[in-house]
Amino acid sequence: MTEAFDKLKAMLEEKGSLSDEDIAGVEAEAGALTDDERLWLSVEQHDRKKREGDAITLEQYVAAAAVLDSAEPDSDEYKEAEKIVEAFENAA
Repeated sequence: MTEAFDKLKAMLEEKGSLSDEDIAGVEAEAGALTDDERLWLSVEQHDRKKREGDAITLEQYVAAAAVLDSAEPDSDEYKEAEKIVEAFENAA
């Protein structure tokens, strides 16, 4: 394992996800990732997102969908409901 991979794996554990900027910054500092390491990080992030989606119950999904029907699209309530609906539908 490369130094960059070890750092990014620790960041993923701490933050729960990695941005492209996170990866590029660590690679610039500690060197490039191997293709296998890059693939592992991608799969791990995907699995984490899927597990988050699985945590959303059908009742939460239905409630969030109702908020989307009634709330103003630019409101914080709408944006949070939209995240719930998208996560649930992406996990399915």
